Amino acid sequence: MELIASLPADTPLNDVASYARRAETLGFDVLHVPETFHDPFVTSVLALAHTTTLVVRTSMVVAFPRSPMVTSYAAWDLAQYSNGRFQLGLASQVRGNIVGRYSTTWTDPVGQLRDYIGSVRAIFTAFQEGSGLHYEGPHYRFDRLQPYFDPGPIDCAPPSFWTGGVNRGMCALAGEVSDGFVCHPAASHPRYLEARIRPALRAGAAGAGRTDSGPRIVVNVRPLVGRTCDEVDACRDERRRELAFLYSTPAYHRQLELLDLPDLGPKLTEMVAAREWASLPSLLTNDVLDRLLPAGTWGELPGILGEWYGSHCDGISLGLSSDPAEDDRIERFVQETKMIPPLHIP
Repeated sequence: MELIASLPADTPLNDVASYARRAETLGFDVLHVPETFHDPFVTSVLALAHTTTLVVRTSMVVAFPRSPMVTSYAAWDLAQYSNGRFQLGLASQVRGNIVGRYSTTWTDPVGQLRDYIGSVRAIFTAFQEGSGLHYEGPHYRFDRLQPYFDPGPIDCAPPSFWTGGVNRGMCALAGEVSDGFVCHPAASHPRYLEARIRPALRAGAAGAGRTDSGPRIVVNVRPLVGRTCDEVDACRDERRRELAFLYSTPAYHRQLELLDLPDLGPKLTEMVAAREWASLPSLLTNDVLDRLLPAGTWGELPGILGEWYGSHCDGISLGLSSDPAEDDRIERFVQETKMIPPLHIP
């Protein structure tokens, strides 16, 4: 099982290098770099510059505000610089952010992201083969790449493509065109994987005539964990508010419905509309939290994650404790968790 450390969105750029080095030392395979407060390509180059084996994957670059050519240049540079340790995660974001925060047109997100990835693949091929650039799709058209602007081939494979999503359309798109798929935290329960995500991925792959085993799957897990049972209980108390707000979003009610909690999401949504912020966490009882998230001590957690995710996915993305005093325990946890069998056997 691939183990991924997720870089906190608010990590200052001055701290990215130390975080990446620590993740590599503890045995993580991949670092996920978000796009929230910082440019993900700038953050990625800092992580790559201060590690030697860690794969750095953007999770996710907001695609539509950037020309595919701009994204291609950045990804190509990072792949060459790291000798193949960079992977390109791309996502559409939601309409409100695309229109209101980026002042970019929102039309057909699934079709546009398909076309975006197709154009970036074509640009990568032109860079590598020097064959000229000729790509025309419903949203993007490229027919010019003079030698003066062509960076030329690299001595490693082009970056792989990763996408994410919650609804069936984005999942099916990943089945069509992606090398890997990263699940949202509100769509990472194994029951949701089997009921919604994997069928959509398979349908997309079949529709595209893929002959491989389809995209690799990474889940985003925020386990309830601590050194002792008391610390696990304290973690529960800390997590209630975060999850109550997350599941107040209607798009994430589907996972609650699959877990036999059909009334919880609408109730949370109503409370947010009424601005009853203080009462939100009370709806997430211990029973509800234990249905949503794996829970256990550091010693118990690898076995629990194995029961939840063994042969259901290929990677598990986790937060990394900010306390270096936990590092010996985390290193043992990482090595034991890597023994969980993945969905796709390399």
